[in-house]
Amino acid sequence: MTPWVLRLLVANIVVFGIQTLGMMPGVIQWMVLYPQDVITTPWTLVTYAFLHGSFSHILFNMLGLFIFGPRVESHIGGRRFLTMYIAAAVVGGLLSVMLSKAPIIGASAAIMGVSFAFAWFWPRTIIYLFGAVPVEAWLMVLLYGLYDLWSGAGGRNTGIAHFAHLGGYLGAWLYLWGLDHWSPSKAFKRKVESVPKQTEKQLKANLDKVNLEGVHELSREEVNRILDKISAQGMGSLTAQEKLFLSNFVPPDDRKSWTQ
Repeated sequence: MTPWVLRLLVANIVVFGIQTLGMMPGVIQWMVLYPQDVITTPWTLVTYAFLHGSFSHILFNMLGLFIFGPRVESHIGGRRFLTMYIAAAVVGGLLSVMLSKAPIIGASAAIMGVSFAFAWFWPRTIIYLFGAVPVEAWLMVLLYGLYDLWSGAGGRNTGIAHFAHLGGYLGAWLYLWGLDHWSPSKAFKRKVESVPKQTEKQLKANLDKVNLEGVHELSREEVNRILDKISAQGMGSLTAQEKLFLSNFVPPDDRKSWTQ
């Protein structure tokens, strides 16, 4: 059990206990997401996800959190997991508010976001629907998504916030896409791909400016490897990554010309 999965499980169970015992009814009402009041009570876009309407409601939601949450949290880290969980709940609430007028409670949107994240990272993992039907994780997410779309668009009064579920998927996707797009590895890749081709003359001129004074031994070995490659295969053999690496050893005033 990972830290934030455990905390979220405890928080949901405690709040459900308060609901069941009829304690603090004013506080509970303060947490419900009412579409007509969302502008004046924006906090309910988060708090509604800690309320549940029945034992089966919280049971299935917490079971989903228990099954999918720990692996996702371990993979992306606790802070990012919590942010994604809240993002799924908020976007789920917003989509439901936009497309439905019914009050909303339940962690389902957030849990849908967690299950989406699981399928995002491990799409081919086998999940047993209803404990018996084996399907791959990506297919599970797709089937639930299609069901929610069919039920929500059809206006079926099932008592389930289908649009909130779809919003949970959307919120998790937006967060994971942003996490991937702005990751250090992607930023480095964009930087490498932005290095334009240089002429033979420019490369030779910049090569003379490479300075290995005070360079770590491992970096010096890599620079020497690249220099040996140039000697054996010529300037044209350099990759964008190698040019970018060498630019770190050019005097600061000349680095701009190195990558132009």
